[in-house]
Amino acid sequence: MNIYVGNLSYKVTESDLMKEFGQYGEVTSVKLISDKYTGQSKGFGFVVMDNKDEAIKAIKGLNGKEMDNREIAVNEARPKRDNFFRNDR
Repeated sequence: MNIYVGNLSYKVTESDLMKEFGQYGEVTSVKLISDKYTGQSKGFGFVVMDNKDEAIKAIKGLNGKEMDNREIAVNEARPKRDNFFRNDR
């Protein structure tokens, strides 16, 4: 399951997220999203956990938890949308 993690402090690292989510089960991957020009974190990322039950427990256990003085938002990630303008008329 792909999990969205938002409202992260810019100081949070991928290994921090791996540690937090790892308490709930096996983490397949962690990806923090950063600005392509500055390299600074954008304050959100994604965690992948293959076991759906463990992922749901992680979402319930970590949503709203304080991490580096910020209350993080954790939920199932939505599929990526096509950002191109389409005119199907």
